[in-house]
Amino acid sequence: MLTPLQPLDEFNQQLQANVHPTDWVNPTPAGRYNLVVIGAGTAGLVAAAGAAGLGAKVALIERGLMGGDCLNVGCVPSKALISAARAAASVHRLAQFGGTAAGEASTNRPIDFGAAMERMRRLRARISPADSAQRFADLGVDVYFGQGRFLDSSSIDVAGTRLEFKQAVIATGARAAAPPIEGLDQVAYLTNENLFSLTELPRRLGVIGAGPIGCEMAQAFAQLGSEVFLVETAHGVLPREDREAAAIVEAAMQRDGVRLLCCGRQLKIRNEGGIRLSVESHDRRYDEPVDQLLVAVGRAPNVEGLNLEGVGVEFTKKGVQVNERMQTTNPRIYAAGDICSPYQFTHAADFMARMVIQNALFMGRKKSSNLTIPWCTYTSPEVAHVGLYEQDAEKKGIALDTYVQPLSHVDRAILEGDDEGFVKVHVKKGTDKILGATIVARNAGDLISEITLAMTTGLGLGKIGGAIHPYPTQAEAIRKLGDQYSRTRLTPWVKWLFHKWLSWTR
Repeated sequence: MLTPLQPLDEFNQQLQANVHPTDWVNPTPAGRYNLVVIGAGTAGLVAAAGAAGLGAKVALIERGLMGGDCLNVGCVPSKALISAARAAASVHRLAQFGGTAAGEASTNRPIDFGAAMERMRRLRARISPADSAQRFADLGVDVYFGQGRFLDSSSIDVAGTRLEFKQAVIATGARAAAPPIEGLDQVAYLTNENLFSLTELPRRLGVIGAGPIGCEMAQAFAQLGSEVFLVETAHGVLPREDREAAAIVEAAMQRDGVRLLCCGRQLKIRNEGGIRLSVESHDRRYDEPVDQLLVAVGRAPNVEGLNLEGVGVEFTKKGVQVNERMQTTNPRIYAAGDICSPYQFTHAADFMARMVIQNALFMGRKKSSNLTIPWCTYTSPEVAHVGLYEQDAEKKGIALDTYVQPLSHVDRAILEGDDEGFVKVHVKKGTDKILGATIVARNAGDLISEITLAMTTGLGLGKIGGAIHPYPTQAEAIRKLGDQYSRTRLTPWVKWLFHKWLSWTR
């Protein structure tokens, strides 16, 4: 059964009318489908629209809200909230630019949380027609609402209707899954799936997990005025990221008021008429009451109810098993997106779905290992990465040369007061072939695309240095790295030759 959207205001009603209309009538199938897609998140939507656009007969099945996590409980609402939080944080930076706050009240909570969340719901509803049932029907896709269940390797049942198919795609995604924390089952806690239903700012917020979601939301709520306690079992934040990058983010979060309880041990949750969070951090015991608790660790694949065992599709607690062509252990059934990928990003799901269209319908041989996938954590500053980390290269026995450009030497960053970050690029030793990069900057997610394009097309760091960049921009940091590489080519021998030539031509 569909979980009702909360609060059920005009914007959520508009959202539901688009992505799961209550009066929708499932179509009557006429003949075999070239492709049946189960799940209407990013991977499912891209696969269905792309296949239909190429002339395939396509069915799309969704049991919940079309648009998946990204539209409803992920990228879209979180970035709307982060935008509001950044606006609030800018008030606290006024003095840095010669300004003064308008008053104590505006300084403490310059953004009305309820209004910010209403704005989020309004913008989410505004975006939702792109993922709507009607749009996909207009594209020629047969849209079915209900639980899909494989009957055999050529048919699936949805709401009592049998659909015959040539190929199928599992794109059911993943969901939040709580870790085994003592007492967690005794309290009503939040995940990303219900966090964006809040209408009142929690005075005190506990956040478990300092990965991307935990850091983004901990910082955003602190900027909006909550007292935030962030618990992480590892040391520091963003444990999978470049440690220098993570240290900059950690310092920024703490300046924004986040209380980081890292190296957390013996975490316990108690219900004492309210939520109480107890944890040991750096040999000190903390016991804090919180109004809300956000659990931001753990994901589980949505494999239930599909009868995967009955059609020979193997899966684990991490998801459906696929080969490099996104094919499951049943050769007629493919998978794409969070259900099968370690890269649980909207853009990764998008490009996996494009691969599935080629491989399933046109006997393509596209491989997921050939994808160059960047990602970004939308803290302030942002952290973006693509390719190898230094430790990855070391494990693979790949020797690197690393070039770093601090933003403290980039004019635009200095002028905007955002000069704490850097751009770091790893190249294959002795060459300018880019193997990986990390950017810490206000708009790192935008900047990383230039490096991703260079890696995808085989463009070396030296060639980037030869491309004219507008001045002043933060992207100039990337161009400066190209200059750094070019200077390494000026060896003592080459410099001696230049000196001799210039002396002779004077």
